[in-house]
This record gives sequence, C-alpha cells and structure tokens, in this order.
Amino acid sequence: MWTILILVSIAAVSAEPKVFYGEKVFRVFPQDNKDVEVIKSLADNAKLDFWSPDSVDLVQPGKFADFRAESQVAYDIQALLEQSEIPFEILINDLQDTLEKQRDSTTRAVHSYEKYNNLDTINAWSANIAAQYPSLVSRSQLGTSYEGRPIYLLKVGSSGTNKKAVFIDCGFHAREWVSPAFCQWFVKEAVSSYGVDGQFTSLLNNLDFYVLPVLNVDGYVYTWTSNRMWRKTRSANSGSTCIGTDPNRNFNAGWCTVGASSRACDDTYCGSTPESERETKALANFIRANLSSIKAYLTIHSYSQMLLFPYSYTYSLAKDHTELNNVAKGAVDALTSLYRTRYTYGAGGTTIYLAAGGSDDWAYDAGVKFSFTFELRDTGRYGFALPETQIKPTCEETLLAVKYIANYVQNNA
Repeated sequence: MWTILILVSIAAVSAEPKVFYGEKVFRVFPQDNKDVEVIKSLADNAKLDFWSPDSVDLVQPGKFADFRAESQVAYDIQALLEQSEIPFEILINDLQDTLEKQRDSTTRAVHSYEKYNNLDTINAWSANIAAQYPSLVSRSQLGTSYEGRPIYLLKVGSSGTNKKAVFIDCGFHAREWVSPAFCQWFVKEAVSSYGVDGQFTSLLNNLDFYVLPVLNVDGYVYTWTSNRMWRKTRSANSGSTCIGTDPNRNFNAGWCTVGASSRACDDTYCGSTPESERETKALANFIRANLSSIKAYLTIHSYSQMLLFPYSYTYSLAKDHTELNNVAKGAVDALTSLYRTRYTYGAGGTTIYLAAGGSDDWAYDAGVKFSFTFELRDTGRYGFALPETQIKPTCEETLLAVKYIANYVQNNA
C-alpha cells in the first residue's frame, strides 16, 4: 500500500486552476509517539497538506492534527489509519463540494462586507472608503509585492497630533479568507460608528488605527485564480523550483529555529533570511519607523478560535506575560459575550505550538508591548472553507475583542 501511495503521489499532476474533488480533511488523534511516526510517514509519502498544526513536524501525542489528503490517496490513508488503530474523524468529505458551498451569501454585489472579495475589489473599496471619509480615513502604499502589486494601508482616526496607534493586519496566509474580511469589517464599523457610538468615537479621537487589509497580496490573488489552498507568498526561491515563503515564519524572532522549515517546498518555509520577502520587509520597516506611536499590534489569522501573545518561538514567558494574559482574558470574555463562541488564550508556544519567525513575537521584541495573534473561527468543521454566512458573526464578535484591547491601550499604554 505504501508503494501505491508513493506512485500515485508522484503521478498526480494538479490542473490549473486546481480543483479538490474527492479530497478529504482528516482529524487524527495520535495517542503516542508510535502514532506520530505513522502520521509523519504518511505525510512523507502522500504529500499531505497540514491545516492545524501548520506542519507535520509539529504533530504531538495527545493533540489532534488536521490535514488535507488528495483524492488519489484519501481512501488509502483512511485504511492505514484504521489499520494502525489511530483514532480519526473526517471533517470534510469532499473539499470541492465544501468550497462551492462556502460562497453562500445571498449578497453578490461587487463589494460586500458579508461575502469574500477578491483583491481588486478590496483595493477599490479601500480607495472608495478613504474618499468617502476623508476626515477619518487615509490610504497610503505600504510597499510593493514580489509580483509588483501595491500593498495598501489605511489609517483610521480623527485628526490629532502625538496620538497612540494600533496596527492591525490581515491576509498573512493567503487561504485564510475570513482574515481580510475582518479588516474590511473593522474599517466599516469604525467610520459608521464615529459620532454615534461613544466608545468607538473615543477610540478614534484618541488612537490611530493602521489597518492593512491584505499583506500577502500575491498569495491572495493566487487563491482566487489558481489554488484555493495556497498559503505562502509567490516569490521565487534560489536553487528550488518551489515557490513562496511563509510570511509568518519570516521575521527575526528566533528565525527558523522551531516550527519553521528551511526547505523551500514546505508550507512553513522560513525564507532565505529574515525579512527576505518584500511584503514582510515593508511591514517591518513601517513598524520600525513608527515605534514611538504604535502601542499595539494585532495580526488576524484563522482558524482555531484562539487569542495568542508572545512568545511562540520559545516556552519562556514574556516579561509582560501577566498583563498580556489579563488583557487576553478580558478580550476573550468580550468576544464570547455575543454568540458564546469559545476561545482559548495564552502564550503561543504553550497554548498551540512552538513556531519561530512570527510577526507578533517580532513586534513584541521590537518594543510593541500589546502584541496579539487572533485565530478566528472555526475549530475545524470548515477550517479554511468557512462559509460566507459566518463572516458577519465572526467579525461582530472579533470586533468586541479588538475594541477591548484598543480601549485598554488607550488607558494604559
């Protein structure tokens, strides 16, 4: 059976744009190191796409792992899991069917806050909202991507001098579509609430919000045109035919030590050097240039329903661990109050897994004390294929947590 897996894996040629008929997403529950070794052997032979954790190298006994298997090997993998007596369940039985049902919003306007929008639509929206609300929103270009696309940044807040700032970015990992949806939702809520909602008005009067709707613009476009499950950037790698770097392993925070790969073909590839990617370099340069004002850094990912803070590249506690933990608890309590959505919170390394080179750890070490990573809905039923009908409740509850953190920063940073 192993021979079949190897031959099928080599023979499989993905069409463009890639379709996912018959592909399954498994959740496995390795009980001991023997189970982990079986899963790693499967991954080596069948080119599995790990959804959670991000890499087979992070699979541990006692913690579940979610992975996508191509249709040619899915039934062999199921049989091998059964033969090895590794507990498992099938989260998604046919990924193509789930992806087609993902676009379930009844709103099909060019731009909508309750559907997934492509990059051209998001860029047009950001220009339009800056033009509509010139006293609250301005748009600038943070940088240019590897493929030459502009990376736009919105500054949201009332006019004022020496204001503290909160930086929010979305769209690090290309396939996490609900992330850019949140950044758009946040800006919409900010401008529509100003002068109406007392808390938001106070926040915008006292803070500036830098909102980056999509960092990984090339990867995001690629998920719309070629491969919905693409994660990385789209840069070429010297000496390899494999494309892209994981932008959230590309920062100089324990770079490429744990939970990151030095292999260019891996989804968690750390890059040739820290900030090797034009996208991550542009982000880091902006934060370095504005360190005196930026007091919080919030990076929005999916999925897992977690609120994480430094550190992820080490089990060592951050010097501000107690305060960050208290802020995270308050933010999660605020989030949960709306729809009773359950979130886990804590330091990244101990709460989820060790992963070096993350932007939140880098920002914290650079001097941005209130540095947090959101992992939005869900816990795996849909994973990266979260239906559009969940955009609104996801964004509404997440907004409460972001407002809680921003309010704390306003009063305490």
